[in-house]
Formats: sequence, structure tokens, C-alpha cells
Amino acid sequence: MLKFSSPVAGCMRWGKWGANYSTAAYRKMIETCLDHGITAFDHADIYGDYTTEEEFGNALKEAPALRSQMQLITKCGIQMLTENRPHHQIKSYNTSAKHIIQSTERSLKNFGTDYLDVLFIHRPDPLLNPIEVAEAITHLKEQGKIKHFGVSNFLPHQTEVLRKYILIEFNQIEISIIHLTAFIDGTLDNCLQHNIVPMAWSPMGGGMFTDESHHRFRSITAAATELAEKYNTGIDQILVTWLLFHPSGIIPVVGSTKLDRLLQAKEANHIHLSREDWFKLWIASTGEDVA
Repeated sequence: MLKFSSPVAGCMRWGKWGANYSTAAYRKMIETCLDHGITAFDHADIYGDYTTEEEFGNALKEAPALRSQMQLITKCGIQMLTENRPHHQIKSYNTSAKHIIQSTERSLKNFGTDYLDVLFIHRPDPLLNPIEVAEAITHLKEQGKIKHFGVSNFLPHQTEVLRKYILIEFNQIEISIIHLTAFIDGTLDNCLQHNIVPMAWSPMGGGMFTDESHHRFRSITAAATELAEKYNTGIDQILVTWLLFHPSGIIPVVGSTKLDRLLQAKEANHIHLSREDWFKLWIASTGEDVA
């Protein structure tokens, strides 16, 4: 099983969709992450309207030795409407073998690398043919172009259909103190059952603490603040630690352009909540005691 740093650096906002880094800024951020032991970088082909992978790759081409120090993750399967994809008529999903292979080849070219550490199918596709997907992934693995395979945003039944034909090692899903669905819909149970590693996108609630209108803002903030004081740390660290407590081994994907946010998430690895403190946050989020 491939081991990732915790957190994984989410790169969705590094380019056009956020900070709009220059090549020099990409390289500086990559090198700084690596210097602090954050070695995994999460992408998708669509990020930055299909531009962020290549921009990240341009930084790697300036310093090729960086590639061997990191794990590169990317996703495919969504077709977006953008100027650089004029043949797309509508936003849609495409998990055909042809598309998976072509997307992988393009990602390899964008990054300037011979292999991807993990390829994800980005979203469940109502037209997904598990045999066809398995054949494409097997082909790419046999060629050494991808090392590991996972899914993203898949529910247990969707994972099971595909898992019958191909090994699934990861499921990247939204999990946070304000998004508890994976705890109760069987997704994390499915991960435990089949040794699938869950990766949590938006692990700190996607900026909930800048939105006081959120219906659980006050209760979650109060509980998190109390625990931050008890454990002599910050609220963000507490929220990540809360995820790490789960026995499935959740890996947070922190999609920030600010290094301090990534380092706060890394600090969470050294905090150990009690079970009762974990449930204090659960109750603060659900608004009711456990049965």
C-alpha cells in the first residue's frame, strides 16, 4: 500500500482557479511543502480549466529531481466546457477506456513524468462500465504509467460494482465536521471492510469559520475552541485531528495556497483526542446527543 504524507497538498486553487501562481511560485510552494514533509500533491485534469497540471509540471521540469521526492495524484472522468476543449458540447462524465487512457497520457505529458502514483475516477458516472474501466486501469498499470488506482466521491454500492473487477485502494470524499455523510451512509464502513484508504477533501469544512450564518457555526466553534484550549493548539488542528481519530485512517487533502494551513493540518498528527472529546464535536455538529 502506498503511504502518503498527512496532509496531502490539494492543488486545485494553485493556478487559474485561485492563486494563479507563476512557475517560480509553484516551485517555491512545492519545495517548501517537501521541506516540511508534505510529499503528496493532489490534482485533477480539469483544475484551472485544464491548465493547473501543466503549470505544476513546468515547475518540475525546472527541477526534475523534485519528482522522485513526491507522490503525484490526479483524477479524470469529468468533461468540462472550456475554451481549450471546444469539442465538449456539455459538461458530462466520460469513463470510457479510451477517455481514461487519453486523459492519463495527457496528464503524464503535463507533469513531464513517466508515471502517476495514483489515478482516480473523479465522479461516479451513470454510464460507467466496470469491465471497461478495469481493462483501462490494468492496461495503464501494466505499462507502468500508473502505480495505484482509486475513486472519488463514490458511494459504497458504486465502489462495490467496480471493486469486483479492479483493486480500489483509495476513495477521496468530502468529510468534515460539517459534512458527516460518510460516517453514516456506509462509505467509511466500506473503506474499513475492504482496506480502502479514505481521503478527505475539504477536511476543515471549506471555510465554515468565515461563515457565521452556518446553522451549526456557534456550537461547533464553541466545542472546537474548548478543545483547542485543552490540547494547547488551534481550531483547525482540532478539526483535522477529529478526522484522524477514525479507524479507517482518513488522510486529509488540504486545498490551500497558504503554507500555514498545511502545517496546521500536519500538526494534527501529534494530537490525540479522547473518545469523549471526539463525541463532543460530533454532538456539536449534529445538534443532538447520541441515542
